[in-house]
Amino acid sequence: MKIRVVKTVKDHIPMQESVLYSVPDKNGREHELLCLVPELEYQEIEGFGGAFTEAAAVTLNKLSKKNRDEILRLYFSETDGLGYNVGRVHMNSCDFSEGNYTCVEENDQTLESFQIDRDKRAVIPMIHEAMKYGELQIIMSPWSPPAYMKTSGEMNRGGKLKDEYRELWSQYYVKFIEAYRKEGINIWGITVQNEPKAVQKWDSCIYTAEEEMEFVRNYLGRKMNDLGVKVLFWDHNKERIIERARVMLGDETVREYVDGIAFHWYSGDHFEQLEMFNDLYPGKKLVFTEGCYEYSRGQEDTYRIGETYAHDMIGNFNHYCTMFCDWNLLLNDQGGPNHVGNFCDAPIMADTETDKVYLHESYYYIGHFSKYIKKGAKRIGSSKWTGDLETVSFKNPNGDIVSVVLNRTDNDIPFCFSINGELVETVAQGHSIATYIFE
Repeated sequence: MKIRVVKTVKDHIPMQESVLYSVPDKNGREHELLCLVPELEYQEIEGFGGAFTEAAAVTLNKLSKKNRDEILRLYFSETDGLGYNVGRVHMNSCDFSEGNYTCVEENDQTLESFQIDRDKRAVIPMIHEAMKYGELQIIMSPWSPPAYMKTSGEMNRGGKLKDEYRELWSQYYVKFIEAYRKEGINIWGITVQNEPKAVQKWDSCIYTAEEEMEFVRNYLGRKMNDLGVKVLFWDHNKERIIERARVMLGDETVREYVDGIAFHWYSGDHFEQLEMFNDLYPGKKLVFTEGCYEYSRGQEDTYRIGETYAHDMIGNFNHYCTMFCDWNLLLNDQGGPNHVGNFCDAPIMADTETDKVYLHESYYYIGHFSKYIKKGAKRIGSSKWTGDLETVSFKNPNGDIVSVVLNRTDNDIPFCFSINGELVETVAQGHSIATYIFE
């Protein structure tokens, strides 16, 4: 058996390939093993991607054509990039917009004024350029309804959807999806509301579990199902997945409308919540829709941010996650633009004054998954002898086995893969990530 190895190590040599060969396990080795069980298959992987925010799109537009093309190639090319096939867009503005905006005029009670002109300036052209590399599964998420539909009378700082606007707001989703389809962009799925528990200083809207359930059951669910659009609920942190699901999926009608749950990473690991969700609601998707490093939390070195991505991705996939969608695809060197100063890191950032592009370590860490784990891959069984290594393994549609190994310790850790009676001896260097492809 031939094994290709792709390594990223401390001296930052990205995507360096080498070849190992397996040997028969003649003596039944027992120690320092990472065991793979290819015949045991779990969830199917649907893909990887990031968000087409207004911030990403306007930053892209300020760069030279050469750099614009290069960034899109680095993300969406299967041969030269990360092979992304997933994207996320915001309906109306979000924090990573240049300001608050909606698709309608204020107090429009019929949605007669509905248009997506703002999206046509930068976001939609960016998506069109990305689509040249292949089909994209686009997830749409709203941050806030228009101010006149909310109890607070403003888009920022929380507030709730007024009861009398539930029907009109559900029609808004339909208008948005149909408008995107006219632009040649198919919306694969929606989340009901981005972070429905968080009163943010930026665009936000609060739903209790009961309110989200009633909105889907009585207004939104049937409309989305009629359009062939998948419905994901929650779209917030992992610690309350089961709490939210009890209410949402406890209703028989909503359970028929809903395809799964979306989640973020900002409150910690809580990987067990994902596994419990899968156990309680088999067949419902677990979709990661957002994660980034916020500069408001204090900057740390970009290697640690990369390790955070890999740690979370390994944990999520080991607990039945089916899709990974990062936050902003691109930001400027300040971590914006952002209309409330909530600046963040991104895998690719750019100085728009000097036309310089910077790839952060998170780009390479994500690539250890997205570049080699193909759509349609299935997670397979694995076990390891130590908690010092983090790992997850998959079987690609062509039969290749892909295993990602992360070492966040300071020490080099020798180990052997055990697969189908063969051994592969290797070393996980301190603070490294490696992808092993068994062909």
